[in-house]
Amino acid sequence: MAEGNEGWQVIDLNELADAEGSDAVSYREFLNVDSMHCGIYRLAAGSKDMQTPHDEDEMYYVLSGRARLKLDDEVREVKPGTLMYVAATQEHSFFEIEEDMVLLVIFASHPPI
Repeated sequence: MAEGNEGWQVIDLNELADAEGSDAVSYREFLNVDSMHCGIYRLAAGSKDMQTPHDEDEMYYVLSGRARLKLDDEVREVKPGTLMYVAATQEHSFFEIEEDMVLLVIFASHPPI
C-alpha cells in the first residue's frame, strides 16, 4: 500500500480504497507526519455521518459514491471527483448517502504559535 522512507512515501489509493471494512462508517489513517495526516473515510449507503468539527483544516476528495454535504446552512451534492475544503471548526456532515462513499481526507496540522 505504501512504500518509502521518513522523507517520502508512495501510496496506492486504489489499494486503500479497495480494502474492505465491515463497519458502515470507518476512517483508516495511512499517513501521519508533523504537517499533515491523511486517511480513507468510508460511509455506506444510508449510513449516518456523525462527525463533529475538527481542530484542523481539511480537504475531502470523493473517490467513489454520492451524497450531499452540509456546510453551515449550505448544501452541496458530492460525487467522484469532487474536492472540498473545510476550515478548522467548521460545522459539516455528509447526508443522504445514496451510494457507498470512499473519500480521501487530508488534515493540515498547524504548527504551534
